[in-house]
Amino acid sequence: MVAMTKRVKTFQITFTDPCKTFYCGGDKVSGRVEVEVNEVTRVSAVKVLGVGRAKVGYAKGKQRCRQEAEYLRYEEVLRLDEQPTDSDGSILLRPGNKYEYTFGFELPQQGQLVSSYKGKFGYVEYFVKALMERPQQPPLECKKPFEVEEPLDVNTPDLLSPTGGMKEKKVTCMFIPDGQVSLNAKIDRRGFCEGEDICINAKFENTCSRIVVPKAAIIAKHTYQANGRTKVFRQKLSSVRGNHIISGMCDAWQGKTIRVPKIKPSMLGCNIIRVEYALMIYIHIPGSEKLILELPLVIGTAGLGSRSNSVSSQEGSVSNSSQSWVSLRMPSEPPSYTDITRDCRLDQPLTPLLDDFDGDDSPIFMTAPAFQFPPPPVYTETEEEYSGNARMLPVC
Repeated sequence: MVAMTKRVKTFQITFTDPCKTFYCGGDKVSGRVEVEVNEVTRVSAVKVLGVGRAKVGYAKGKQRCRQEAEYLRYEEVLRLDEQPTDSDGSILLRPGNKYEYTFGFELPQQGQLVSSYKGKFGYVEYFVKALMERPQQPPLECKKPFEVEEPLDVNTPDLLSPTGGMKEKKVTCMFIPDGQVSLNAKIDRRGFCEGEDICINAKFENTCSRIVVPKAAIIAKHTYQANGRTKVFRQKLSSVRGNHIISGMCDAWQGKTIRVPKIKPSMLGCNIIRVEYALMIYIHIPGSEKLILELPLVIGTAGLGSRSNSVSSQEGSVSNSSQSWVSLRMPSEPPSYTDITRDCRLDQPLTPLLDDFDGDDSPIFMTAPAFQFPPPPVYTETEEEYSGNARMLPVC
């Protein structure tokens, strides 16, 4: 931020490493305060503040709920090298010169800070503020924000252990029993990082008279606390769906995957703001409330992390043929252009729309859209992809 007045030409903060995207606990924040003036200016003091705080604010009826927590407070009076000062400590700045006040301070150690965050009803911010005090004039100030990211390691025994659960729901129609639906799901661990695949193994049973649809989604839960009140904001980040299940049938997911999108790590150390994640596996039941099973997730900054883990998850899901009714194999030899037709329709039954339909109506069906093969690849680019429909079994 640059503050400019009639007398002051430039007043700004520059970090030593402007390309650094974020800081961690224990890192040093350093830089300089640059000052240029248009005319002779007396400055009594230049101070620098390092501030880190969390703030929550929202309206609850007529009441305005506010809460603040502080995580960083640093203050220093800066000096110019080889610059004569008066008896009161003030100095004269002259036009044509560029003055640089250097500063540097260490952040508290890991575990004492929380990561930067900006949400719907609150935020966590860190910044450096410079104050220029002048005799008989209001002080000038400029501010420079910086990001903090506290490491969250998911390579712990607790987060590497599998988790799962089961739920069932009796369905009624006008108070008359109409069978039930149930689900039993499991994932191999609770800790993940951005870009990794969550591998879901689940079984769904439907003994009611309706057509139901199994789905899964990654949910973010933001909790804000202020004035003794709690406000929760939930957000669906990504989702997948399975095939519809008719009455008296069951379906299974063997290695169904959902990828963790680009999101902030879990924030569990702040007193007034908390960010948690969950994998929600549920069954959409037309005319009734969903059957929901939530499995808690922890999104970290240093996880299993390798791309090979995500690739192996994808290969496992594809080999089990549980994600799609389409099964394509690229030919072992590239076809000639004369063999490619303009409209290659797949001879498949009706299939549900792929949008994440969560309304109260029955699933909507459509005919499979037109599909066109890409131009023939060269031999070195030919790959085989396997995907197919999960086998539907009758309920035992």
